[in-house]
Amino acid sequence: MSTANQSEMNSRQYSNAWSDYELLDAGDGKKLERWGKVITIRPEIQAHFKPEWSFAEWQDLAHWQFEEISSTQGEWKKLKPQAPEQWGISYESLNFGLKLTKFKHVGLFPEQQANWCFIKEHVSAGQKVINLFAYTGAASLIARANGADVVHVDSVKQMLTWANENMERSQLTDIKWVLEDALKFARRELKRGNRYDGIIMDPPAWGLGAKGERWKLENQLPDLLEAAYGLMNPGGFLILNTYSPKVELADLALCAKQYFSANQVQIKELWMMSKTGKALFYGNILRAIK
Repeated sequence: MSTANQSEMNSRQYSNAWSDYELLDAGDGKKLERWGKVITIRPEIQAHFKPEWSFAEWQDLAHWQFEEISSTQGEWKKLKPQAPEQWGISYESLNFGLKLTKFKHVGLFPEQQANWCFIKEHVSAGQKVINLFAYTGAASLIARANGADVVHVDSVKQMLTWANENMERSQLTDIKWVLEDALKFARRELKRGNRYDGIIMDPPAWGLGAKGERWKLENQLPDLLEAAYGLMNPGGFLILNTYSPKVELADLALCAKQYFSANQVQIKELWMMSKTGKALFYGNILRAIK
């Protein structure tokens, strides 16, 4: 293997399938996934290669196919008469409720499995963890299952409700739910003097705030890292996911350099292999230990 290829492989972090989730195939701008017994076809901008299986084979397997109406919304097409609109899957001891949404998501980002492993390895009972832009709570549940005191922050009420239901499904209790803009809440925590042993951030690439303000991750990245560093206890960890095509590994390294030394930081591309051997890119991740 050439030095360039070796360097490329070293910069990759692969998430793994598990019994209730598989990336079956990918290509032609789509991905074929199995969630428990339900199989979906969803758009995937990074699948800019040819799939291993024909699209006819995909449709023969799948229960649902998401068809885009605009760049942000679409609708689900039922491919099997008995296809459920809501169902559940498990990951280790945790249980998640899944359902079809108009944004193509079903309630879980399985490519985060590599980060779930990192959280499980680095969190112990009694530690304080804050999950910002926390969605339906997989990372919060992983930390709570390890005994951490968890603060879960999201600006969408329906996501907090969904996450709370997942907590109850998983027979966990006492996650603190915060309905708030994540960065604003983090800054208030700084002023209050609250500190954490784990900071988890999964910000959107872009979007609109509660008052119509525009959010672009590439513009907010320095502020996010500044807040995260301030909230970290010595020895604490940070996980920052970036799905934005405008945030590259070099951008993360440049921002991280202001707060962490080289031996404190790990910056990787997040990938997953399909059952058919296709490698699919999911964005970049920064992990740091203070």
